[in-house]
Amino acid sequence: MTTTHHSKVLTQIKDKPGKYAKYKKHNVPKERQSGKTKRPCVRCGRFGGHIRSFSLGLCRQCFRENATELGFKQYS
Repeated sequence: MTTTHHSKVLTQIKDKPGKYAKYKKHNVPKERQSGKTKRPCVRCGRFGGHIRSFSLGLCRQCFRENATELGFKQYS
């Protein structure tokens, strides 16, 4: 089975309980407690360039698009 996504394989071996348990134990990714994958952008789902100030939860691209609607002003 050559696949990178674990859920496809789990559906293929669901009828074999021994193989299912062993595969699930060793290959299903663990739930992260912290880190950048725990905080996606609430608007588009990106993980990088995340702005956490003011509890925004937006990536920098979405913040630039919605800054004036959120009440921020650009000073230059």
